[in-house]
Parts: sequence; C-alpha cells; structure tokens
Amino acid sequence: MRAVLDPNVIVSALLSPDGAPAQVLRAWGDGAFEMVVSPKLMTELERALSYPKIGARIEPRDSSELLEWLNRSAIHAADTHPPTVSSADPDDDYLIALAAGESAALVSGDKHLLALADEAPVFAPRRFLESIAA
Repeated sequence: MRAVLDPNVIVSALLSPDGAPAQVLRAWGDGAFEMVVSPKLMTELERALSYPKIGARIEPRDSSELLEWLNRSAIHAADTHPPTVSSADPDDDYLIALAAGESAALVSGDKHLLALADEAPVFAPRRFLESIAA
C-alpha cells in the first residue's frame, strides 16, 4: 500500500510522539506502507517546520533529520497530476492529485480533506492505522 501524508500529519508526529500521526510515521519506518512525497509536499513541510511556533517546540536537528529521512527513503513523485476531486481549500488539491496519481491513500487531519472520504481514499491517521493493521 502507498500513502501520501499531509504535512500536518508529519508535523503532528513530531509534536506528539505518542499520537496517531507519530504511529503512522513509525509504521512507515517499519515498512507497513510506502510513503509518497513530491516537491510541493516537501516545500510545504519545510515551510511548516520553519514557523516560529513550530520551531519553538521541535529541535532544528529533529526537523533536519526528518527531512533527510523523507528525501532518502520516501518515493518521490512529480506534482503534475490533475486533482480527481477538489477540496474546499484549493491549496490542498495537490495532495489529492498526488495521492490519486500514485494510487495512494491520503492521510490527513484536515477537515476539508477528510470531508472527501466518500469520493477519494482519504483517512484520518487513526483510521489509516486501522486499515493497514487489517
């Protein structure tokens, strides 16, 4: 199984090491699924990790190590696919397109994306964990 993790899930994993997002990241590290990233996703993640309120809670070394791990270990895909459905937040459409173009699930905590679960394979982190455990 392949999955695209919304940058909010990855940041949440760093902020709360015992939460479902962190469990999703560990499951990927354990080989439970393949993670797909793209240039837009990596740029958004880097930007989010540089926000002062996030930087105050996450060590710069931890952010750097995570970005290096993703660059080294995730599947890299282009941001060229058109979205199959659109979100109420058009800035998130690239995630939908990436997941659809790579035949991957989309894991997010974003209510706009989760609202599309009937139209596309979009999962909250806990639900995604349940699906890969089944």
